[in-house]
Amino acid sequence: MQQLHAYWRMSYIEAPKPSHNGRLFAELPARGDDRAALILHRTRFSYLVLNRFPYNPGHLLAVPFRAVADPGDLEPAERADMMEIIVVGQQVLRAAVNPDGFNIGFNLGAAAGGSIAHLHAHIVPRWTGDTNFMPVIGQTRVLPQALESTYDRLVEVLPGVLAKAGRSPTRGTKSKRRKRKTR
Repeated sequence: MQQLHAYWRMSYIEAPKPSHNGRLFAELPARGDDRAALILHRTRFSYLVLNRFPYNPGHLLAVPFRAVADPGDLEPAERADMMEIIVVGQQVLRAAVNPDGFNIGFNLGAAAGGSIAHLHAHIVPRWTGDTNFMPVIGQTRVLPQALESTYDRLVEVLPGVLAKAGRSPTRGTKSKRRKRKTR
């Protein structure tokens, strides 16, 4: 039998798990520390966050601030903002990790795999040949980079992506991101 050593995972396994009573996406932005929450960008109606349980490195979630279960429950301005932040997520991933493609979608309802009733879109970068034997045979996903490192890389390219598209960074928020050291 082959052994897979991922010693860095023990800190996650032993860490206390927060209780969110099904309100995780509503509470996450209020924590005040975007880096700890892995929030990359905020707009008026939604935010972009790195998935803590990713399918692939760089797996992002686009989440409206208002807790609704279905896209039809959003106001037109909220829907437009949600689509815009999905596009921002895709552009950031292109600039940061250069994927060959994307899976972008919603899981609406428990039968569709929706584990949290608060509407959110998945933005999953994909690479040609990124599926190997581990998820198929070993039922194990292997992520080659720690979440914090992925977050730092995405935050690094975000201002350039927003500037190129004529968007302002984290509009209307008081983000508590750490200042990056200059080299």
